[in-house]
Amino acid sequence: MSEVESTETHEREDAGAGAGSASPEAKRKIVNRLRRAHGQLAAVIEAVEGEAHCRDVVQQLSAVTKALDRAGFLVISTALQECLADPDNEDSAKPEELEKLFLSLA
Repeated sequence: MSEVESTETHEREDAGAGAGSASPEAKRKIVNRLRRAHGQLAAVIEAVEGEAHCRDVVQQLSAVTKALDRAGFLVISTALQECLADPDNEDSAKPEELEKLFLSLA
């Protein structure tokens, strides 16, 4: 297992509850944001391949970053709501984990 795969696996395990146990509405919102980021990333790739002006590339990169950040915050927000709703649930992310995840997006 590569270092990247190990880190990604560890991050998924640390995340606890969140997108995987989110309500259907929260999942829909998260997926929509990720699809938007996916489309924006495709536009960045096309811009670079098409030798677009650096201003256009940076604007597209900014849009991708913002979309990914919003998706991440929504995942954390959903996990926090679940944690507050059922603090005794062993599968819920702990407040310390949520804080660490939140700060990783900052």
